[in-house]
Amino acid sequence: MHWSDVVAQRLSERGTKHIVSTGITPSGEFHIGHLREILTGDMISKAAKKAGLDVEFVFIVDSADPLRKVYSFLDDSYAQYIGHQLKQIPPPDDSGCPDMDRFSKGISYADHFLKPFKQALEQIDVRPRFIDNFDSYASGKFAETARIACNNADKIREIIERVSSRELSDDWFPWNPIDAKGSIDGITVTGWNDPIVSWIDSEGNEGQSDVTKGEGKLPWRIDWPAKWAWIGVSMEPFGKDHGAAGGSYDTGKEIVELFGRNAPVDLTYEWISLRGQGAMSSSSGNTVGPLEALSLVPPEILRYLVASTKPNKAIEFDTGMGLVNIADEFERTTSRDFAIEMEKEGLSRRQMVAIEDAKTALELSLITPLEEASSVTFRHLAMLAQTKSKDEDVWGSLGVDQSPPSTMVERLNRMRTWINSRHFPDELRITILEQPNREAIALLDEDNIAVLPQLIQVLGSCEWDSASIQSSISGAARNLETSPRHAYRALYLCIMGTERGPRLPAILSQLNQNSIVTLLNASLAVSQES
Repeated sequence: MHWSDVVAQRLSERGTKHIVSTGITPSGEFHIGHLREILTGDMISKAAKKAGLDVEFVFIVDSADPLRKVYSFLDDSYAQYIGHQLKQIPPPDDSGCPDMDRFSKGISYADHFLKPFKQALEQIDVRPRFIDNFDSYASGKFAETARIACNNADKIREIIERVSSRELSDDWFPWNPIDAKGSIDGITVTGWNDPIVSWIDSEGNEGQSDVTKGEGKLPWRIDWPAKWAWIGVSMEPFGKDHGAAGGSYDTGKEIVELFGRNAPVDLTYEWISLRGQGAMSSSSGNTVGPLEALSLVPPEILRYLVASTKPNKAIEFDTGMGLVNIADEFERTTSRDFAIEMEKEGLSRRQMVAIEDAKTALELSLITPLEEASSVTFRHLAMLAQTKSKDEDVWGSLGVDQSPPSTMVERLNRMRTWINSRHFPDELRITILEQPNREAIALLDEDNIAVLPQLIQVLGSCEWDSASIQSSISGAARNLETSPRHAYRALYLCIMGTERGPRLPAILSQLNQNSIVTLLNASLAVSQES
């Protein structure tokens, strides 16, 4: 079975009604690494529904978490907000300074980073119920679990110290109060009288916090199982840091029993890293945002990247040829007839599993109908977008007589964005010369020059389609009893100014035949000058 079906089967063993949860702290720009978690949850939810289970998918925004430090993308003035909850501090403006105008209109730091992520989720067809953690504390959703935690402080201390093998400080307490300035840093709890926590801050100021009114929050290792309890979470995927031995899941699954619940079914996933740059991090700014990624490739490709990779396998995200390769794989999968493949005789169990995995990965990836998603290959569209400056010329080349579907228009727009970005790979870049490049012509050797007249003759008279052009190039080399590589090198140098490039016959078929022949004649003349 596909990995999502395996989790669905585990859920079915616990009953028929479930809540699958994912979440994140909006401390900075969301990146495609975050998409792995939410897509994993989305795909598990879909697999569980396919299995006949009643499933709700939720996404928790940990807006009650504090600002930990002044991140690299923030102005130094944010130092005043360290320790303040993300829902209670202003969003950054374009220069990283606190934007008090937007804050006065109800837009917080957390809202600022959540908005584009929500827009990306709509594009990628992920539609969870959002739960704001700050609002949940304020509305009393954590009231019961917070009281239980504070009344069982010694038991929770024992669990954390035993399971995590780390010693907590003598003044540790399972509640972080908010001081008079709005910070949860540097505060020491001095007493507990249900439901009131007494405290003193670093300057000696004393105060009280009502845990039933959200005047503070539970520390992370308690906050997490508390959410499982009051929401009723029965499945949650999480990163390998939380799943490590002695990590927050190991402590959480014992703490949640104090709240009268069982730990959810777990699934640990590996991180997504940027090729050559390591793991993505919102706080460090080493990211490719979901909206940026979706401006380059169709959402089906990003879904397929996660669906086709087992969660325990790391993903290296490459915005250049890596995207092309995963698109190629997706397109090969869309062209497969899985029913016929499964009917073949002599299939091993391993082969049948591989076929079923590919089939399910494709099903979980598709947003638009299959015929729209596979109507033109990624590579071919990249070529057309570079050789046809007008969209209508692209549609004409594809044989689209009427108005193209909106999905096709979106694909072309994304392709043009990718081509004009820093991410587009040189291997696919097409530059057609308007006149001979003398430096490139100087690189022509005797074999290249010898085949040029023959190439000019055959390309000037052949049918102007990819197959005919390819046949003519090979025929020109064969007539002179030379290798086709000499012919192709001559053409690349004369037409593109490089020694190699993307598949030439397909490119030439989209260009004007007379213009290409004229360019080759001019190049031959330049080569003969020396």
